[in-house]
Amino acid sequence: MESTAIGDLVSVAGAGAPRDGIVYDTPSPSKVVVAVVDPRRGPGFRTVHPRTLTAREKEGSHDPALRLLIRRTPPPGYGGAPGGGAGRQGRAGFTRGATHRPTGK
Repeated sequence: MESTAIGDLVSVAGAGAPRDGIVYDTPSPSKVVVAVVDPRRGPGFRTVHPRTLTAREKEGSHDPALRLLIRRTPPPGYGGAPGGGAGRQGRAGFTRGATHRPTGK
């Protein structure tokens, strides 16, 4: 497939028959995260190489379940320094943790 965009309907080639999927994310040029239905485990995400994808035109029988999975999954967050600390923590104005609260003696 030339280029993939989030939300594209695709077929994922692999071991066995190709599976219908929906593109969820493209973290790099060599990785695409696709929502697919595993017959034993149900809907989930798989990271695949873009060369294993082919475009499909028609809606599949599992597409409603895949769209629900994508809708209830938080969007991927990238950027910042590796190892954490990239996102906001807590609410604005509260820069310190709570102090010790005695329980009464």
